[in-house]
Amino acid sequence: MGEKIRSTIVIPNYNGMKYIEACLRSLAGEPAHIIVVDNGSVDGSRELVQEKFPEITLKCFDRNYGFCKAVNAGIESSRTTYVILLNNDTEAEPGFVEALEHAMDRNPRAFSGAAQIRNLYRKELLDDAGDYYCALGWAFALGRDKPVQAYQKERRIFSACGGAAILRRSMLHEIGWLDEQHFAYLEDVDLGYRARIYGYVNLYIPQAIVYHAGSGVSGTRYNKFKVDLTSRNSVYLIYKNMPLLQILLNMPLLLPGFAVKTLFFMRRGLGKDYIRGLGRGFKLCASEEGRRNKLCFRKENIRNYIVIQLELWRNICYRFLR
Repeated sequence: MGEKIRSTIVIPNYNGMKYIEACLRSLAGEPAHIIVVDNGSVDGSRELVQEKFPEITLKCFDRNYGFCKAVNAGIESSRTTYVILLNNDTEAEPGFVEALEHAMDRNPRAFSGAAQIRNLYRKELLDDAGDYYCALGWAFALGRDKPVQAYQKERRIFSACGGAAILRRSMLHEIGWLDEQHFAYLEDVDLGYRARIYGYVNLYIPQAIVYHAGSGVSGTRYNKFKVDLTSRNSVYLIYKNMPLLQILLNMPLLLPGFAVKTLFFMRRGLGKDYIRGLGRGFKLCASEEGRRNKLCFRKENIRNYIVIQLELWRNICYRFLR
């Protein structure tokens, strides 16, 4: 390891017995502190970390408080320049940390950097080459299920997937940490969105490679828990980050966007869960906590809002053409 450790890897864990050991072994020799934050696991994964990886810092909660609270606990315990978020169902290639650090060093306005996330079971295919958000109210991972060869260039993205991302810790104090009202899902898009409003950029860093099992804890790609929570958070994301004028500007696209999603999930037998999530999202927006967390519009950021809006329109094309 180098003389000075510059990154802390934060790994939230909840009943990750199937994956956590392989994840931690893949990080052997990486120049970083490692903090595992356990969300009340009952499957023995917490005890496994204690017994087999005594050199790793382990923080334990009494129950599952969600991805966001676990990550924030890890950030609070860190003291390094960078914080790297990593899912417990991932395996990193050697040099993962240094690749992320070097890209961030070259881009001082970068708030975050997304690793190249590949499918753990079909390693020739991508799982995520950067997250995007569009004016339909949809967040999506670019390159999912496509060959890795087409996504090997570093570029700016809308936000970095929290499953494998590096954050500049000093900027977190300005834009805020992960919003624990999200619990899980879309919290990374919310964080990247806030960074963009403040004028920072987010990067895709293909030199840093991670393999991801996908839905390792929550189950399949679409399930009741995930659909309900993602639906709720999609409403909250818009309310938090868009000024009223921008919401009204996007309404002609947001309404059909949510309608299409409703039909999509109805065909999979999850329509009621999606609609229930939308209702819970509006309820969260109207709550005291939701209103408190809404990002205040500041006129000095108006240029950033304009740039973001143009991207929201452009990203509709990204969703269907790439």
